[in-house]
Amino acid sequence: MGKRERATPTPSAPTPTRPNYLWRAACWLPAILLIAGEVFAALTPANYNSAPFFAAAPLVAASLLSARATAVVALLAVLASVDVTVHRGSPSTGESVTENVTVLTVALLALGINRVVRRSDSRLRSARGVAEAAQRAVLPVPPARIGGLRIAARYVAAQADAGIGGDLYAVQDTPHGIRLIVGDVRGKGLGAVEAVAVVIGAFREAAEQERTLDGVAHRLESALRREGDRRANIDQFEGFTTAVVAEVPHDSTRRLRLVNRGHPPPLLLYADGAVGETHPRTPALPLGMGDLGEWPDRVEEWDFPAGATLLLFTDGVTEARDAAGVFYDPKERLAGRQPRSPDGLLDFLAADVARHAGGHTDDDMALLAVHRADGRGRDHLRAHTGRTPGTLHNG
Repeated sequence: MGKRERATPTPSAPTPTRPNYLWRAACWLPAILLIAGEVFAALTPANYNSAPFFAAAPLVAASLLSARATAVVALLAVLASVDVTVHRGSPSTGESVTENVTVLTVALLALGINRVVRRSDSRLRSARGVAEAAQRAVLPVPPARIGGLRIAARYVAAQADAGIGGDLYAVQDTPHGIRLIVGDVRGKGLGAVEAVAVVIGAFREAAEQERTLDGVAHRLESALRREGDRRANIDQFEGFTTAVVAEVPHDSTRRLRLVNRGHPPPLLLYADGAVGETHPRTPALPLGMGDLGEWPDRVEEWDFPAGATLLLFTDGVTEARDAAGVFYDPKERLAGRQPRSPDGLLDFLAADVARHAGGHTDDDMALLAVHRADGRGRDHLRAHTGRTPGTLHNG
């Protein structure tokens, strides 16, 4: 059994809610409104009112800028309004006073709105940080190497949703082989993270103790059913989990064993650029749905030769759609490409899904790549093509 190496933790992809250039442009709106008010006052007769420009500027700043910047904009708006009414002159003193009081009132209101917005943002960031910390606690980074396998994992948070999801992965080196799981708990938020913890805990225990892969799947089913029975409301426990449980034996048979419980089938990427799909011959219900019917899990075997990479993912990949509503097809997008490393494969896949969806994904993605080196522990592509590890390249 080879030496284990710890991978460097890879943070989740950032989750911007708007393009940077639009955000930067929006931040200039308060200044543009102030200038527009001055220009409007200079080019129109005295009986025209420029107060709406000066009043709008601090309101816009309240939702876009910091408290200090909002205060500066509010002060400039009031001073600009006073300057216009004093130097240009208004038809009546009453109208001038009304304009200035209106701008001052709106400016003070903007300061209050900014305070509320900043406090809400702070609470949201705090809650998001706690949730992400909980998620990282139950999804530790797997070893970068186990024996002749090179491993990489990613959790990519959805860019369209502030809530965290229930996607999961785990890798365990056991006496029975190297065992893996990738799954997706129904639902989002801290309830989903709690369900992930139950699934991961049951998997780690079962992977060590169960001799067969179908035994592992049975233990996961029992754990979810037991946890569901413990809850007064099963919907509170998210209900079910789609998952693929895999096993790579320690022997030299170059085989891969899979149990698929209603999950997107993993892909096998070969050294020559070919891509194979591991569709289960017998469909099965997700974990936690045993009440609808029971039958023995079927363990299926696949060739896993040297130089091949096993790619497991959740439905955040396959359900990403472009502007025309076309779903992302990982088999088609990865065909003809040779992964130089598991990390490079996952980097490419995450970026390609984001490009396909126009930077707006609706679901989280859990990605796990396992590359099989040759019998001497070397990377197959580097040994046979002279290439060095890196990102994907066209075949």
